[in-house]
Amino acid sequence: MYWFLIAAAVIFYAVKRHNRRPISPTGSRVPASRSQRSGEQGEAVVQAELRAALEWLCGDNFYLHPGALLLNHAPGSAFPTAEVDHLAITPFGIFVVETKNWAGRIEPGPDLKSVVRIGADGQREMRRSPIQQNRSKVAFLRSMLPGSWLVEGIAVFPNPHCDLSSALPVNLMRATDLRQWLRDHKSRHDARNALPVDVVQARRAVLAVAETGAVAIEMHRAKLRENPKKLPCLP
Repeated sequence: MYWFLIAAAVIFYAVKRHNRRPISPTGSRVPASRSQRSGEQGEAVVQAELRAALEWLCGDNFYLHPGALLLNHAPGSAFPTAEVDHLAITPFGIFVVETKNWAGRIEPGPDLKSVVRIGADGQREMRRSPIQQNRSKVAFLRSMLPGSWLVEGIAVFPNPHCDLSSALPVNLMRATDLRQWLRDHKSRHDARNALPVDVVQARRAVLAVAETGAVAIEMHRAKLRENPKKLPCLP
């Protein structure tokens, strides 16, 4: 039954993402590239895993945003918005979740800002760490929310052909690790008798500084495609 519910949630999320895709001047929906489709498939898996885990841990006392959203974290700058793949608000913390549907082996990079992906052909490729991608978003939310509320960034790799090095930080995980990771955080929060996050208040505060429309999100992504952040090549 559990895997049936996960599969149903994945299909529902994928259909919803398709229906949110911007409309072209001809009236048809803008087609997704191969990398976009892969990314959306991965996000659908993680969204379903998050919902199943949070329902198990929190009942109905949580908020999981239904898709990506933009945080207006730097008004007036060249890049005023930052995209969040998944936002989960729970009584034991607020989690900014980055999804990477990468295949291959993922190992630590030469510094905390990068990781190394090793493909099936043995080719090594340096990529920006998804935790680094989350840093500004996490810092922004921490600055605007009560200091007693935990705000943490995590990265999830849903591809079944992705192998993670044990030397990576624990907040980089496979989708199958997500439930236990959240359970551990809830257990530690409860053991400290920490004050719970007010889910309703936190949701209102975050959405007040966010954009959720499909057009705004696509414009943000187009701007990033025009100005990609490149890492140095590996020797």
